[in-house]
Amino acid sequence: MPTFITITVVDWVDLLVRPNYCSILDESLNYCIKEKGLSVHAYVYMTSHIHLIVTAFDGELQNVIRDFKKFTSKN
Repeated sequence: MPTFITITVVDWVDLLVRPNYCSILDESLNYCIKEKGLSVHAYVYMTSHIHLIVTAFDGELQNVIRDFKKFTSKN
């Protein structure tokens, strides 16, 4: 079942104005698609948050989102 998710930067800081930060998010989403069974139906990067419509096929969505945040924080 597709789920709408919003993930925000701490204190809504406008961090996602640089292309290299968006590239990190791209890498993280692609990691979760390939390794975690995430299906991304739609997404948009805003300056301080991202919106996703996703489905997790290989596990629970909260675990996939946890891994997405973990992978993103290490890049």
